[in-house]
Amino acid sequence: MDAVVLNNIPCQIDLEILCKKLRLKEDSSFYEEVAKLVAEAQQIARPKGIYKSTLIEEKGDNFVTIEGIKFTSKILRKNIGENYMVFPFVATCGVEIEEWSKQFDDYFTVYCVDTIKEMVLQNARQALMSQIDKIFNLEHASNMNPGSLPDWPITEQRPLFKLLGNVEELIGVHLTESCLLLPVKTVSGIRFFKESSFESCQLCLKLECPNRKAPFNEEMYKQYHG
Repeated sequence: MDAVVLNNIPCQIDLEILCKKLRLKEDSSFYEEVAKLVAEAQQIARPKGIYKSTLIEEKGDNFVTIEGIKFTSKILRKNIGENYMVFPFVATCGVEIEEWSKQFDDYFTVYCVDTIKEMVLQNARQALMSQIDKIFNLEHASNMNPGSLPDWPITEQRPLFKLLGNVEELIGVHLTESCLLLPVKTVSGIRFFKESSFESCQLCLKLECPNRKAPFNEEMYKQYHG
């Protein structure tokens, strides 16, 4: 199956939710400025995504091979389990809003715009996951992202991008030599059917990380690491 590109994702930036994230009250002197930024961002933003339905050809103790491309991770292999169909993906806020954001330099506006871009990324991610789950009837699914755990390092972005094709040409996401994603508000990974829920954060030892999606799970950590 060829890669599927989503480049017409609706962009909805909820001003009320944004203000809660910024801890900004409606009577704040910054409220009108933030509302103006939201209006501009919604006009400019073009969130995008790409995914592919792929088949696993080989499984080892700490790797899987997908369409001739090897991914090395004991945890990824364990999570995939008996599945033979998986869905590599990339979702991004888009180069349009990234370019727009570069004009700002004062601390508050930069922070606000960064939060807006994060919300636009979430629009893209949610749209992408919803389409995958609906088309392939995934009632339960989880993701793993290169670089989220030492077991699956950021360098695994390279085989992921190779598997998807020319990601930069298709949705504007550039992979740097150090395997960082540009625009920064971009996420990549592999989605797979999984009966129980899984978040990489459950195995992450960075207990004070402010971006945690789930608390550290010691019992799960022992199951995965032995």
